[in-house]
Amino acid sequence: MAERQLTQVLTQLKSQGSTLSYADAASLLSKAKLLLLQLNALTPTSTTNPTLLFLARETYEQGALASIRAKNPEAFTRYVSQLSGYYELPSSVLDPNVAERNKVTGLYLLLLLTQARYAEFHSELEALTTREGAGGSVDIETDPYLGYPICLERWLMEGSYDRVWKAMKKGEVPCEEYSVFSEILTSQIRSEIASSSERAYPSLPLSSTKSLLFLDSEGAVVEFARSRNWTIKDGHIIFPSTSSAAAGAAAASAGEVEGGDEQAQEFSKMIINNALGYARELETIV
Repeated sequence: MAERQLTQVLTQLKSQGSTLSYADAASLLSKAKLLLLQLNALTPTSTTNPTLLFLARETYEQGALASIRAKNPEAFTRYVSQLSGYYELPSSVLDPNVAERNKVTGLYLLLLLTQARYAEFHSELEALTTREGAGGSVDIETDPYLGYPICLERWLMEGSYDRVWKAMKKGEVPCEEYSVFSEILTSQIRSEIASSSERAYPSLPLSSTKSLLFLDSEGAVVEFARSRNWTIKDGHIIFPSTSSAAAGAAAASAGEVEGGDEQAQEFSKMIINNALGYARELETIV
């Protein structure tokens, strides 16, 4: 009886998941967990019936996806922790259902990425290569759910923000849950480009800055500039580091600037050029 009820609850969650409010989804998930408790299947054991293991895993996966849609990272992390025991089970005990597992794992990688928890990100990747049925690094990178955060992390580390912008376009995310992180990453990248602009140039035209930061209007640029203590004068953004940049130029002529500073500036200019190039491409398409 309880098993049949649990199956019905899961069917409702899967068929209506994206349209349910978080409150309704949470209510169904609570009911599912109570039914798992009645079936002694809240946690995986060696004696648990494989059918119940499958239902329990599906419950936690639906909980993880509902938490992401509700932008509740704490609840999502708890579900991922609960799922780890099921994902470590050998396929002889429980069918791994690779697609759904990789979707949840990919979302967790994205969460770590948006929180700048890079050490944990790479630890999770290492664990994936040893997980039964996960395959080697090539298989991981070609998987649509796992390959997406892996590529984003690599491009972020390279400063190839133009490639990240392209990948975050709505039509290119693996599924709707992944788009939840686009706004967070957009904010992070905008901040990184702004910092690179300050290091690379004393000023930039207002129109270029709008394209560079992928803002919708010059009014949005003005608002963003104020948040960064930038000055707007004669149609240009004047960065607060201008005076220090001038002092740095004088020091350079005296041979006081080290090569590392010059390399950092060149790297910043490369980031700006890449981002501006992509912005111009978009304008041409539109």
